[in-house]
Amino acid sequence: MSDRKRKLVVFSGAGMSAESGISTFRDSGGLWEKHSIEEVATPQAFGQNPKKVLDFYNQRRRQLYEVEPNEAHYKIAELDEMFDTTVITQNVDNLHERAGSERVLHLHGELDKGRSSVDETVIVDLKGKDINLGDKAPDGSQLRPHVVWFGEAVPAMSEAMEEVQKADLMIVVGTSLQVYPAAGLVDVCNPDCEIYYIDPQGEPWPNPNLTVIKEKASIGMNELIKKIS
Repeated sequence: MSDRKRKLVVFSGAGMSAESGISTFRDSGGLWEKHSIEEVATPQAFGQNPKKVLDFYNQRRRQLYEVEPNEAHYKIAELDEMFDTTVITQNVDNLHERAGSERVLHLHGELDKGRSSVDETVIVDLKGKDINLGDKAPDGSQLRPHVVWFGEAVPAMSEAMEEVQKADLMIVVGTSLQVYPAAGLVDVCNPDCEIYYIDPQGEPWPNPNLTVIKEKASIGMNELIKKIS
């Protein structure tokens, strides 16, 4: 009998972080009701009003240090013991890492990092600090948030697809599966992969190996761990 741990991919979205008190973009009362996408989350916005964009992400970054990982984050981190686990997240916060997950792939960047505005591979750790106009990346360009804005490519997408294709199990949690290309990850699972979808509004799609758990992330993860452990 093989000692190989089964390969698990956890795909998480904004519903994971909402339970920690991080504002989501799409829900009622979320960030987009106060700011339009065009104002704060496009390369054009940064070109036209960089200070406004930097201030928006500085506020989000400060909020990171006012919140803690929630039970769902810790339950996912526990799965490292049982499975060969990779967390793929749409979230730009660092709550998975702070809960103890060892392998986390951020599709849309990381809020607590900055990067060059001309070379996306030049990345710096911010450790909670603001980015101000005039702050320079190591290559001398204006530092910008290390966040994938609307209209920009998702550099980590090919690596994420490779991880999903290798998965024996996949847990999709806290995402409405509305944001593409990320939502398309569920379509590249191998035919035998067991898929568990945890979301209060989770709707099934045609897949014989799909189980839907219509709960928020923490309750759903508790239910699921009982099934698979």
